[in-house]
Amino acid sequence: MRYADDFVVLCRSVWQVKEAGRRIGIILERLKLKLHPEKTRTVNLSHGTEGFDFLGCHLRKRMSGRILKAEGKKKYFLQRWPSSRSMKRVRAKVHQRTTRTRSGIRDVRQLIAELNPVLRGWGNYFRTGNATQKFRAIDRYTEKRIRQFLERRSQRRPKAKVRARWTRDWLHEQGLYRLDGTVQYPAPSRLRQEGLPKAVCRKSARTV
Repeated sequence: MRYADDFVVLCRSVWQVKEAGRRIGIILERLKLKLHPEKTRTVNLSHGTEGFDFLGCHLRKRMSGRILKAEGKKKYFLQRWPSSRSMKRVRAKVHQRTTRTRSGIRDVRQLIAELNPVLRGWGNYFRTGNATQKFRAIDRYTEKRIRQFLERRSQRRPKAKVRARWTRDWLHEQGLYRLDGTVQYPAPSRLRQEGLPKAVCRKSARTV
């Protein structure tokens, strides 16, 4: 075996984290692998103290404002949303398709047709998490880039009344896919109902 993919170990105490590390070390030694020193870390998830990135998502506990308001109790639930790296990557893809080199495109609907698969595919991957705010941020960025594209396409700077027509609703009338409103919250699992472990041991392995 040359390498093993990333994995996460959830633990309820610091002792369990240490024990998990010891057992993982034994298993990896048999496989002639070792933990990646830069990717292996211990994170305290209790009370949203820390979080970690995994498979393109950032995971962190957040306090429920609804429960706090209704019952006066502070309860934390693990949430996930696109990581900073994932946000940067999708912005780069949108930017690449709306640069000055694309100014030859005369119909904005053609540009939108190229952007939609990027937005839809990215959104489908993250839509089952707590991604509403991140989705809105990408929507705003995409709309901004399209407006800049429309301005550059004109030989002269468009008049204010022309630019005023390039509203969010107008862009979506042209077919632009909207991420906002597509989040689907999963049903609470038994693990979430019982309370997640307070500590997590994140591991990655590579060849010795």
